[in-house]
Amino acid sequence: MKKTSLSAFLRCSSGRIPRVAILACCVLFAAPLVAAEPETQPEKQTKQQPSKSISLFDGKSVKQWWVIDAYAFRDHGKVAVANGQINIGAGSPASGIAWTGTPPRSNYEFSLDAKRTEGGDFFCGLTFPVGDSYCTFIVGGWGGGVIGLSNLDEQAAIENETTSYVEFKDDRWYRVRVRVTDAKIEAWIDNEQHIDLDRKHRKFSIWWEQEPVCPLGVATWNTGAALRNIQLRRLPGGESAKQ
Repeated sequence: MKKTSLSAFLRCSSGRIPRVAILACCVLFAAPLVAAEPETQPEKQTKQQPSKSISLFDGKSVKQWWVIDAYAFRDHGKVAVANGQINIGAGSPASGIAWTGTPPRSNYEFSLDAKRTEGGDFFCGLTFPVGDSYCTFIVGGWGGGVIGLSNLDEQAAIENETTSYVEFKDDRWYRVRVRVTDAKIEAWIDNEQHIDLDRKHRKFSIWWEQEPVCPLGVATWNTGAALRNIQLRRLPGGESAKQ
């Protein structure tokens, strides 16, 4: 169809079309000439939201875990569930459980409640992934009070910069929390932060005895323990530490 300009239309129509009709046509021709305002787009949400924690223990069974029975764990203590907690008997020398799932390698947080029920060594040796390696957060080692990472630059928890001492009480629950991001390893006991370590240029490893605990698990050493409220939470890359 041949297009007709507004001025040409008016010249051809002069004297034959009422003024009201001509004005209406002017409005119709002019309307497309007004640029339509772009629709307002909703602002995109750029900040990633941390995922919710998932429970790795239902309070009734250890079906998401396996009782470690290799190497130093062959003479492990009895592992049983009662009163919503996992009871781990003292081993000779080690007892422990390992998660049957596949944990993230970075940008996650693992937490649990733990208490010492017998013995005098670590009641929570939490082994966890750090990129392509592993590390263990020792809680209550070397006589019952040492905490730290094993191993950091091939040094055990009692001899590196993460070493500290806490006087743990028997049959008292402690909230243990480890956070691994691309930048750091951080750890808390209850609400007190004990480790804030830059990962860059550091080497992480584990004792050979802890190898069966990989990729994620909890071990004890000549000590009985109880565990509950075991949770895993994935984090957006680079999330800063929050209490």
